[in-house]
Amino acid sequence: MTTPLNAPSTQERWSPRLWGTLLVLCAAMFLDALDVSMVGVALPSIATDLHLTTSTLQWIVSGYILGYGGLLLLGGRAADLMGRRQVFLIALGVFALASLLGGLVDSGPLLIASRFIKGLSAAFTAPAGLSIITTTFKEGPQRNRALSIYTTCAATGFSMGLVLSGLLTELSWRWTMLLPAPVALIALFAGLKLIPRSARPEGKRHYDVPGAVTGTGSMLLLVYTVVQAPEVGWASARTLLSFLAVAVLLTVFVRIEQRTASPLIRLGVLRSGAQVRTQLGAAAFFGSYVGFQFMVTQYMQSVLEWSALQTALAFLPAGVLVALSSVGIGSIVDRFGTPRILAVGFASLVVAYALFLRISLTPQYAAVILPSMLLLGAACALVFPSLNIQATTGVDDSEQGMVSGLLNTSIQVGGAIFLAVVTAVITAGHKGDSPQAMLDSFRPGLWVVTGIAFAGLLITLTGLRTRPDRPTLVVAASDAVATPEPAKVAVRD
Repeated sequence: MTTPLNAPSTQERWSPRLWGTLLVLCAAMFLDALDVSMVGVALPSIATDLHLTTSTLQWIVSGYILGYGGLLLLGGRAADLMGRRQVFLIALGVFALASLLGGLVDSGPLLIASRFIKGLSAAFTAPAGLSIITTTFKEGPQRNRALSIYTTCAATGFSMGLVLSGLLTELSWRWTMLLPAPVALIALFAGLKLIPRSARPEGKRHYDVPGAVTGTGSMLLLVYTVVQAPEVGWASARTLLSFLAVAVLLTVFVRIEQRTASPLIRLGVLRSGAQVRTQLGAAAFFGSYVGFQFMVTQYMQSVLEWSALQTALAFLPAGVLVALSSVGIGSIVDRFGTPRILAVGFASLVVAYALFLRISLTPQYAAVILPSMLLLGAACALVFPSLNIQATTGVDDSEQGMVSGLLNTSIQVGGAIFLAVVTAVITAGHKGDSPQAMLDSFRPGLWVVTGIAFAGLLITLTGLRTRPDRPTLVVAASDAVATPEPAKVAVRD
């Protein structure tokens, strides 16, 4: 197990370089989240300018998620084996170039392609960045503080991206695509100077090529199938055969991971109840949020006939609440533990979505929209840091990239699946383009996202009722045989 680089003790202040490293990583995570949310407000303008249908428009969102969710497992393991710093910086450079391309293209397919490339690069920056934090900051209050700041930046990116998109879309939707490029380049040059070099694994590095092919292939095909299903039909031969192929690839992947000496995912980490709850909770949280945002931005602009800027400002209270909470969330988690924080966060999310069911043809900002946004902001502030802390606690440094990739895969695949489900529900209920008809098609979708959030709440509540098991060693398979150092100990619940 490697020793965290420049990790401060609980009694020391963080050095300027350590703060700089954290800020670079936060900037990359902020951009990943920003890119997902910024495109939401711009979708109506993109559809008008490029003459895109609703099903094609969905691919501007889903294309990013496809690249992101499909390659996260590979990205996480690549960070562990090839060096976290190198993987992070290279992927950040690709992200900047893809952002520039997205703002210059003049056709729907090229825009979708640029979005896919950005998602692909994020699939490497996200797990690499998270694993840099978890191997740099000592587990406990220091790491919890760093993760709370890091993940709050992600949640702030989701919320503030809507505001920035509203401002930029008033000029042109292209600015929403171009904005991340200079920010990513600044973060790249800063990272070259600030991010410490990490020690690579000693001895010969074994790459799980068969696992990478089958695992990545299964995730790509799963996301693609779910995204396409609303258009071609859930019961169509094409969809059913695709799901069958996904099942076969996943079965082969599991068999490979059970037998290989250096697996892409060590399946033993999923024996932890806390780890399973984390992955399922992450999928439910992000999936419900993406579906909610997709509907609400269209409701505000198509039904209420608000401008992009007005729509963005409606989301502003959520972003402000998340930003203001960044400093205090770590100490709250230290005091109450992640299971309690997650339960409160998911409860806030359920109430936020349920309250939004009261929407009508007339704006009800003070009574419905504002309370929903405040509750949504509180949920983001509580849930995102807690999921990351719970996922990485008790995991050996050599597997931090793997666990980070697994968590982000759950987030992105959950987002793709539930967005496709919500889109299918909206499409099935579509009976015209009048404001009332559109409102009637959105309401079942709101029930769906509320149900998804409620399922996430039930999953997290099981963590409150489960008694902790005896401490169990969490080690990499290679460490258990070859490394005489004591492994980290995690209490499984």
